[in-house]
Amino acid sequence: MIIDAHQHFWQYHPVKDAWITDDMKVIQEDFLPHHLQPVLQENGVDGCVAVQADQSETETDFLLDLAAQHNFIKGVVGWVDLRADNLSERLEHYSRFEKLKGFRHIVQGEPDPAFILGNGFCQGIRALSKYDFTYDILVYPVQLPAVATFVQLFPDQRLVIDHMAKPYFKTGDISAWETHMRAIAEHPHVYCKLSGLVTEADWQKWDAAHFTPFLDVVLEAFGPERLMFGSDWPVCKLAASYTEVIGIVNDYISRLSADEKAGIMGGNAVRFYGL
Repeated sequence: MIIDAHQHFWQYHPVKDAWITDDMKVIQEDFLPHHLQPVLQENGVDGCVAVQADQSETETDFLLDLAAQHNFIKGVVGWVDLRADNLSERLEHYSRFEKLKGFRHIVQGEPDPAFILGNGFCQGIRALSKYDFTYDILVYPVQLPAVATFVQLFPDQRLVIDHMAKPYFKTGDISAWETHMRAIAEHPHVYCKLSGLVTEADWQKWDAAHFTPFLDVVLEAFGPERLMFGSDWPVCKLAASYTEVIGIVNDYISRLSADEKAGIMGGNAVRFYGL
């Protein structure tokens, strides 16, 4: 199966979705399963993992409702307050939903670069393993030193770096990002998503060649068995069509074996998330 391991749905609201600024008008509208399903079909994609974009349990419930109605949504990465006193109760509640595979916090938006190492947050991460939930790591490169420590604290927790940690495609500054990503990749429980590329590049002038040095790093560091394709639809529409986004990854991995390509384009996501 070909699986898009990272996409979003929302019913646009200017206050709730204030992160969608006026220079992003193309995505200041609703994006729901009936918008995505024909796009997946056109591109030969069998299913997807819907990832939270708002930090609320309302968002988690919204995605679970959509997943219950649409079989092509194979899994959900929701949000729960990992620092809450009643976290055990909330995880117990969400463990009843077969399609809820894990959680994510928008760590990239936290002002403290070491937020992910906070005691309360780490206690929350520790609680996930009881229910076999995954955790998606959404950070900027400046937060990678903390992530390198974080992944060592949880050797039995399935972790995945979203969007390759958003490297500096615009400037081509690769050295510090590469050092940290290679250190993180030494831990076999950590995966990496080939997603969010075009939106971190120049939206009007990106070129697939800009991504190659960065893709080379994660392919060598994580290996093809710990990489997974994600479109980041509809955010990708800021810079490229779905077909262009999946084309970047397909073209890059074209030199790999059939099994390696199949893993990156779906098999690894099925295994990581238990789809």
